Amino acid sequence: MASATSFYDFKPLDKRGQEVSLSDYKGKVVLVVNTASKCGLTGQYAGLEKIYKGITEKNPDDFVILGFPCNQFAGQEPGSNDDIQSFCQLNYGVTFPIMAKVDVNGDKAAPLYEWLKSEKPGLLGLKRIKWNFEKFLVSRDGKVVNRWAPTTTPESIEKDIIAEVNKKAA
Repeated sequence: MASATSFYDFKPLDKRGQEVSLSDYKGKVVLVVNTASKCGLTGQYAGLEKIYKGITEKNPDDFVILGFPCNQFAGQEPGSNDDIQSFCQLNYGVTFPIMAKVDVNGDKAAPLYEWLKSEKPGLLGLKRIKWNFEKFLVSRDGKVVNRWAPTTTPESIEKDIIAEVNKKAA
């Protein structure tokens, strides 16, 4: 989607395979995370859920996390969309949206991820996702404002997320 100018131009699939217009999230701060259920970093689901609940408790209409399961890293997300949903809810009590499984790198990479990587390249300008649990913070106006490595814990970025949530829409 070369003509995309903001986050809101995309329509990824939800867990049921239905398009979700990201314009539904206009005015919200969004944390986008590629996730996996069988990864050494899977425990980050707990931190993500804690942040999600904490922020949405105080600012119910201002923040959302979107999880995008991905099986591109050592086959660490082999399950179906239903398996992934069950795993997240049973093991981590995840209440934020977990979308349909996507590719984040390569020829079949989801258009949203191609855009995110071009808007906020990684270290040394690299436009690849390094591993599961890489995180992108999108502002209320649909611009990528930050990107964190997979090993960066949700707890360590909470202050940055809250600072972005506390900025009122322009």
